[in-house]
Amino acid sequence: MATLHEREHYREAVMKTLYEAIEGNRLLGLIGAQLRKDLALPEEDLAAACMYLAAEGLIQVDWARGNTPAMVTLTHKGIQLMETEEKDSD
Repeated sequence: MATLHEREHYREAVMKTLYEAIEGNRLLGLIGAQLRKDLALPEEDLAAACMYLAAEGLIQVDWARGNTPAMVTLTHKGIQLMETEEKDSD
């Protein structure tokens, strides 16, 4: 089981990777297998991060069998959060 610090890191990594991949276009998403490969995350940790972020309303997940993310997209709220963080880091 991942530690709290690891779980927070995984969630941040999912958001950042999605945001960079879609370039602010809400209609685009990432295939779950590609996201897992890009982040080099264990499947269960990716699923847990996606469940958390979806519950927060930041991403939308289409689930495959075994609680595996099939497709992951940012919601409007998720894009706004990432844009705010991007502005704050400038």
